[in-house]
Amino acid sequence: MSKRIIKAAVVLGAAAGLLALLFFAVKTKRLQVNRWIISDKDVVGVDISEYQADVDMERLQEQGVEFIYMKATEGSGHVDGCFAQNWENARECGIPAGAYHLFSFDSPGEQQAENYINTVGSLDGKMIPAIDVEYYADKKENPPEKDDVVRELRAFIAVLEKEYGVKPLIYCSGEIYDKYLAKNFGEYPRWVRSIYYPVTFEAGSDWVVWQYCDTAELEGYNGGERCIDLNVLKRGIGTEDLMIRSGQETVEKASDM
Repeated sequence: MSKRIIKAAVVLGAAAGLLALLFFAVKTKRLQVNRWIISDKDVVGVDISEYQADVDMERLQEQGVEFIYMKATEGSGHVDGCFAQNWENARECGIPAGAYHLFSFDSPGEQQAENYINTVGSLDGKMIPAIDVEYYADKKENPPEKDDVVRELRAFIAVLEKEYGVKPLIYCSGEIYDKYLAKNFGEYPRWVRSIYYPVTFEAGSDWVVWQYCDTAELEGYNGGERCIDLNVLKRGIGTEDLMIRSGQETVEKASDM
């Protein structure tokens, strides 16, 4: 065997080993590769809550942030402690902004919707409402019954749709989507959490917003949490497609784009 063949075999073996190591790191969630995929062509945003405290929207914009979703409410009675201030900050800055609700498995859907509407008020000129459906406390170990979740989430969404006239975004992981939402809420635009590998592995092309990183550190907020979530819009969708304006349609499904 010639030295050239031996050298080529060594190089190929090393490359295969590195690829295998990279695949293992991604598969076992030890490495996040998504930030390597995002480019200047993408519309990047963040989502925040009181963990980031008072947020300087203009400073975020200087770092490439083009839209923001902020937590408004949770369950039937909780209001995020920094929502009012950050909602005003966004209005003054002019950055496209939306408000999301953390859905509770322990409260009636209609009461949760009333909490959101009473807190957020009009969304004219804002991004469509979003619902965060995820496990909390011990819910992953003791998941709620599917029928209960579907019933109360439907009730929640019905009140929101009547109030705002649009379908809300639904944020969740692939696990939650498959267990509770796929067969019952497939017509709603998806905000997909997939932070360890590309969104296509979780949702194919059926998504509107992709949360691709939860370990970013930016300047412009002073809360105890230094990390901030990064999101990107599906290419072909702009912030204007998610804005609520009188007499103007918004995106309803990624497949419609």
